[in-house]
Amino acid sequence: MSVNQQAHAGPPYGQPQPGYQGYQQPAYGGQPLPAVPQSQYGAYNGPMPGYQQPVPPQGSLRAPPTSGAPPPASGASLPSSHLAYSQFGHGDVQNGIPASAAPMPRPPASQPFLPGSAPTPVSQTSTFQQYGPLPASVQQLSNHMAGMTVGSTAASAPPPAGLGYGPSTSVPPVSGSFSATGSGLYTPYTASQGPPPTSVSQGLPLAQPPFPGQPISTQHPPTQVPGFASPPSSTGIGPSSYPPTTGAPRPPAMPGPPLPGQTLAGPPTSQPNHVSSPPPPAALSGPHPGPPLSGLHGPPPSAHPPQPGYQMQQNGSFGQVRGPQPNYGGAYPGTPNYGSQPGPPPPAKRLDPDSIPSPQLNELPPQQKPRHRIDPDAIPSPIQVIEDDRSNRGSEPFVTGVRGQVPPLVTTNFLVKDQGNASPRYIRCTSYNIPCTSDMAKQSQVPLAAVIKPLATLPPEEALPYLVDHGESGPVRCNRCKAYMCPFMQFIEGGRRFQCCFCSCVTEVPPHYFQHLDHTGKRVDFYDRPELSLGSYEFLATVDYCKNNKFPSPPAFIFMIDVSYNAVKSGLVRLICEELKSLLDYLPREGNMEESAIRVGFVTYNKVLHFYNVKSSLAQPQMMVVSDVADMFVPLLDGFLVNVNESRTVIASLLDQIPEMFADTRETETLFAPVIQAGLEALKAAECAGKLFIFHTSLPIAEAPGKLKNRDDRKLVNTDKEKALFQPQTSFYNNLAKDCVAQGCCVDLFLFPNQYVDVATLGVVPYQTGGSIYKYAYFQLETDQERFLNDLRRDVQKEVGFDAVMRVRTSTGIRATDFFGAFYMSNTTDVEMAGLDCDKTITVEFKHDDKLSEDSGALLQCALLYTSCAGQRRLRIHNLSLNCCTQLADLYRNCETDTLINYLAKYAYRAVLNSPVKTVRDALVSQCAQILACYRKNCASPSSAGQLILPECMKLLPVYLNCVLKSDVLQPGPEVTTDDRAYIRQLVTSMDVAETNVFFYPRLLPLTKADVDSDALPAAIRNSEERLSKGDIYLLENGLNIFVWVGVNVQQGLIQNLFGVSSFSQISNALSTLPVLDNPFSKKVRSVVDMLRVQRSRYMKLIIVKQEDKLEMLFKHFLVEDKSLSGGASYVDFLCHMHKEIRQLLS
Repeated sequence: MSVNQQAHAGPPYGQPQPGYQGYQQPAYGGQPLPAVPQSQYGAYNGPMPGYQQPVPPQGSLRAPPTSGAPPPASGASLPSSHLAYSQFGHGDVQNGIPASAAPMPRPPASQPFLPGSAPTPVSQTSTFQQYGPLPASVQQLSNHMAGMTVGSTAASAPPPAGLGYGPSTSVPPVSGSFSATGSGLYTPYTASQGPPPTSVSQGLPLAQPPFPGQPISTQHPPTQVPGFASPPSSTGIGPSSYPPTTGAPRPPAMPGPPLPGQTLAGPPTSQPNHVSSPPPPAALSGPHPGPPLSGLHGPPPSAHPPQPGYQMQQNGSFGQVRGPQPNYGGAYPGTPNYGSQPGPPPPAKRLDPDSIPSPQLNELPPQQKPRHRIDPDAIPSPIQVIEDDRSNRGSEPFVTGVRGQVPPLVTTNFLVKDQGNASPRYIRCTSYNIPCTSDMAKQSQVPLAAVIKPLATLPPEEALPYLVDHGESGPVRCNRCKAYMCPFMQFIEGGRRFQCCFCSCVTEVPPHYFQHLDHTGKRVDFYDRPELSLGSYEFLATVDYCKNNKFPSPPAFIFMIDVSYNAVKSGLVRLICEELKSLLDYLPREGNMEESAIRVGFVTYNKVLHFYNVKSSLAQPQMMVVSDVADMFVPLLDGFLVNVNESRTVIASLLDQIPEMFADTRETETLFAPVIQAGLEALKAAECAGKLFIFHTSLPIAEAPGKLKNRDDRKLVNTDKEKALFQPQTSFYNNLAKDCVAQGCCVDLFLFPNQYVDVATLGVVPYQTGGSIYKYAYFQLETDQERFLNDLRRDVQKEVGFDAVMRVRTSTGIRATDFFGAFYMSNTTDVEMAGLDCDKTITVEFKHDDKLSEDSGALLQCALLYTSCAGQRRLRIHNLSLNCCTQLADLYRNCETDTLINYLAKYAYRAVLNSPVKTVRDALVSQCAQILACYRKNCASPSSAGQLILPECMKLLPVYLNCVLKSDVLQPGPEVTTDDRAYIRQLVTSMDVAETNVFFYPRLLPLTKADVDSDALPAAIRNSEERLSKGDIYLLENGLNIFVWVGVNVQQGLIQNLFGVSSFSQISNALSTLPVLDNPFSKKVRSVVDMLRVQRSRYMKLIIVKQEDKLEMLFKHFLVEDKSLSGGASYVDFLCHMHKEIRQLLS
């Protein structure tokens, strides 16, 4: 939606909403998505006969973009032939059998796999001898190990804990073995089906079908694609009788050298995970010794007669459970369960540090021969989870009519259809099924929180919230708790009264609002009133909702420019003045207005302030200097805040003159607090709210209120006094912030520091007024200009509400107890923000104050009162209904890890203000260990203590939590400055779920694998150095920066095509933009960069990193699955540490 569009410019309520016909929505480049599901061969593993094998868009695409273009629906936009998922088609190793081999026969879709027709595998060496045939019961388990409920009705089933979790760079991973990557498995998710049983096996006897009384085969449609395993119900890492990988067996070892990645202690499970591993020798007999044959549709050719005796176990494949056959434990991987008897629902998937397969010892470099090394491919992969959610849930619209539905992940591109609950773009919860009692909540330790983004931007296909005008009487509300009319209110006595869904109080319906009820008890105007049928809508507020009982004036923007020596010398002042000349034409406005109602004013400052009179009747602007900064006042009223169009020539003249006036300045000192006071006084005098845009360069050391001293001290890091670095050095700014909020004066601060400026103190006012901070350290015109100007343009143009107050009401049983974000609170319930823009989120934590009931569930209503950019007072309402449960298994089945991490990061980042960082880190680890131990103890099926069992929808909790623990705020490396840490701390506190997701686990894309002919992004890979190949170019984004990493062995042609130079050594590190070259590769890479930038709220700076160059250390800091230089653990090590913590809790 364009920022200047009026928020209720959608069609009149009741007309068809745009974008729902056939649910086509443009994916990234605007290409339409087919309305049909993807090819039924989505998870096919090897090359299809006769098909090319392009790289599909499997990247970990992140959140809905803030600027309106919907994020891509990765695989969904490809024609079916593209879905042969080779995640990283490196040419050297191929999935399955080489394409040149005879095409594999596929069983017809209706043919059951009979025991006799089991495929005969290639011979195996005695590596597997220790696994003799299993007892049938164990086999059943191992067959279903890591599978998801057999009849998962929902597309929201999280991805399987498939074998080799996630790709390794030098081999295309086997997508067949990662159970359902395509859309064939899932029956379409409709609102009437209710939330999906994602992990039914937890807490149920194993032999029972997912829904008692419902045969499983009804949920496995007979058209299911061969080669799919159902997703697992809970992930575990484990030894005992199961080999660790879940998913299909690997190809047996051939006589000859061991396959890269093969293990000694069980079936090999890893794909080679060292990029440098050579292609397998061609001399081996039998099928290509690459990744397994697991997902192929049809039996592998029997190159060797079976050798009885070593039963290969396979976890995670579905299909009929049969007696042991030579070389195969149970069903052939991926055999569809065609009409055969359903097997038991799968138990949890297990992993265990002692039995997770490791690479062969002789494959590791000599210094790397530990007792045991867990194979990174055997542990949960974020990339796989994201990809599976995309393929399962990206094609159907998310209809919000059902209580307690878990939405698709933030990385999935989906369309939302509001039918009574707020869109997940506005509210996301840590769990959609909350415990009925506080005891149960305490036991699980899962925080109950909602991340609310009240003014979120919607993609163009979704209708904006309707604006409802009830005239002078205002919105209808409950008499007691003052909740606003919403779809959950119950009308009684023929429609004359309504019972509040929050507090149960009965209120008379005002005469003008009366309407008869139909035979179901619904009002007959139900569908004509947004507040009765939709989750999100707006009311026009009456004068009673306005300050001093009078309607507000339109807001004002005041631009306040530092003109000290540093700012002038760097070219910054001239740049800002040039940009403002054109930018003032793009101030936000309501949809149908000719021009913006916002007035503008200008101030420059160094150690005194200069105000400018730009009244339209003047021939030249007039400057007034205020040097008495101790008692700040505004020297002029008339002519300071003006309409841009009326004063256009005077403003243009002023912006031309400012750089000249201060060109020879020698003044190096600046002040800061009086600048904010001046803006505040100007808004007070004009009796309006508004925003100050302050462009500031240095520590304010000039004699004035709010003067600061340099207190930067790296020696405090890792001591008990470290928290002082995050706290403001004076309370002066807290008091100033309070005055600003009372007036509706929001502050956006653009910092251009060359040394310490004390962000922790300067950031107090922007933070508490709901503003933003942008920081450009060591600002240089040539490299930083583009980023700064783009940030400034977006900041000036974006949708913003002023003088905002938000309150969250809940139904009886829970209440909002804690709030995180950029705001001020003068009491315990009202979140006050001088300004609130479309990127800001407020995170709210809930606690029990009574019992909840499973029947009635729990309700949240977020009401935001604000002034629009045209000066209209409005109420925006978002409603959400959640389920309540008495079984812990239901809680764990309906959690959302991304939202949980968003909450935990904000919780930790606030805690560092008062506690030593080590204490905060330990508390995070301890809470997550308790969450997982509670699941293990109460929900998982019994198993040996050596196994780590993770709930399906929390299997990424360890990897993401480790990223938070290793972040600069909680574990800074030596190069991270105190200002950087304070800046990141404030930034994360108001991020939404999509932004924290990519910030903590950056997205890494192999550019050399990109398909230059398609609009899709290349498939993402895991954040680890061992996934990088020296011959490739990669892009990494984290929401703030984009790194392009170039390997030393990249082909000369690629370097020429991308950088326009002939060799690796000639690539310049100083490039901040890629040269515009006329060739497909250059166009593709530049389009990928543009596509990613559009999705993020800040303009990401481009940084070129050459392998083995000094910048590479910075790049490696973002490879979050590896050990960090600052002492952070690798993912594998942290998983073992979490496992140890959980075992301690259980013992």
